[in-house]
Amino acid sequence: MRVAIGADHAGYKLKEFLKKRLQDCGYSIVDVGTFSEDSVDYPDYAYEVSNLIVNGKADFGVLVCGTGLGMSIAANKIRGIRAAACSNIFESIMSRRHNDANIICVGSRVIGDEHAFLLVKTFLEEPFEGGRHQRRVEKIKQLEEKG
Repeated sequence: MRVAIGADHAGYKLKEFLKKRLQDCGYSIVDVGTFSEDSVDYPDYAYEVSNLIVNGKADFGVLVCGTGLGMSIAANKIRGIRAAACSNIFESIMSRRHNDANIICVGSRVIGDEHAFLLVKTFLEEPFEGGRHQRRVEKIKQLEEKG
């Protein structure tokens, strides 16, 4: 599985931690940056990760900022992206099961490293249920078309 990962300056350290842990689990990681704690703008990294997913160069994405909220807002502006800001296991599971989310966003200032890894790993392993939820995902796609 190919996972694109990106972060702003607030999420840099957690991104590096998650990248290593995911690689240790056998995931193929595409790191779009940032590569230091120097101040950057999170929408740039949300776009890079989202672009890899919509162009089929990554299966899923992980975005990290201070809260996970800014990244999710920015990523969800990209057609075909369903980014979920998650801070607990239930949100991580349900974002995949019911919403077919393709990006998880986590906040380095909200949760610890190990908890973030558990959320991301759960997200990547959880299947989409389909069924009645597929109809709802299709309606989300229709909203994108309406603009």
